[in-house]
Amino acid sequence: MNKIFIVGYHQSAFGKLMDVTLEQAFANAANGALATVGATPEVVDTISMAACCAPLLNDQMLLSGLLADAPGFANKPIDTAENACASGGQALLNVAYRLLAGAADVGLVVGAEKMRNDLGKMDGLQVGKALGTASHPDEREGKTFVFPHIFAEIMQRYIATHKDASEELLAHVAATHYGHANENPLAQMRKIKVTPEDVMRIEGVNRYVVPGLPLKTYDASQISDGYAALVVVNSRGLEKLGVPRERVVELAGFAQRTDPLRTAQRDDILAPRGAYGAVAAAYEMAGITADRVSVAEVHDCFSVMGAMGVEIIGKAGYGEGARYYADGKARVDGGATPINTSGGLMAKGHPIGATGVAMPGWCYQQLVGDVPAALQVKDLDHAATFNIGGPICASVVTVLKKV
Repeated sequence: MNKIFIVGYHQSAFGKLMDVTLEQAFANAANGALATVGATPEVVDTISMAACCAPLLNDQMLLSGLLADAPGFANKPIDTAENACASGGQALLNVAYRLLAGAADVGLVVGAEKMRNDLGKMDGLQVGKALGTASHPDEREGKTFVFPHIFAEIMQRYIATHKDASEELLAHVAATHYGHANENPLAQMRKIKVTPEDVMRIEGVNRYVVPGLPLKTYDASQISDGYAALVVVNSRGLEKLGVPRERVVELAGFAQRTDPLRTAQRDDILAPRGAYGAVAAAYEMAGITADRVSVAEVHDCFSVMGAMGVEIIGKAGYGEGARYYADGKARVDGGATPINTSGGLMAKGHPIGATGVAMPGWCYQQLVGDVPAALQVKDLDHAATFNIGGPICASVVTVLKKV
């Protein structure tokens, strides 16, 4: 079987792109990633792109043509991946499959999102409506902000189902990820200090998002602009680019599975069969079990997903994810497997189309030693990512290892 490698990564700071257009963001991401391997667009055989909200927030559906406008990118196979918040992860898989098939040797995975205007301001209602289209129509009625409402209900169910789960324990998810983001110079919330006590204190910006449900402002991910890109190659592409061995990371395993879109009728919402199936398939492809994963990035769109993500990737038992955080095991210095050392969606930021690219991008940087010293995990074996789209619907999982 042909092997797939990640050999380069580039991203913007997450938060506000100001007057950088979506077109410029794509070009910056693609050229920035190529620059990390000393290459130009001419070497690229295939490209997959993601910008989930562009049709609704930027009035732009045909994204591939935007990148084709940039010098050197015309007349190339370019597609756009759409799988809600897992669009970036899906774009990576799109490229990986073509490389495996031998239809291309050098690929680019590009993700971006422009969710704020040129002054850095956002229209919360517009963003909420755009994101809400990734839910089932039957579950939108009566919900001003659809996803916070749905995940507030999931959070309530998680707490009610598991005896070792509470708002207080889940508060450690946000505190852990904000702590990591404080050391990440590209994180949106890098200057914001958050403790578990802050998450539980209802004052200032922190409030209950839906009356009667446990989700608070600090339990939620950010509204973010940003871009990211990966250079991905097969064995022939690796020879063409001549990347030094110490800069090469193998994409050893990957998988995608899809659960039903409706949440209310799902009896497995706290243990989604598709999500667990994607993890099992990616681990099987990589030839590993969960104990070989040394660091992971999970899709913490809300704190309950940070806890569930740890369970889904096999680092905590069912219902024990909140305790994993409360015991400090998710921290870089926690003595176990650190989770979201980038700061995660909650604190690094969540530019939707870029998120599923940035997760393996950060793991690539962990494996080649490019992250800030305070966040660098020692004695790395494998890294894993778990990226979801919608209400735990589309799941993309990757496993990376150093060559």
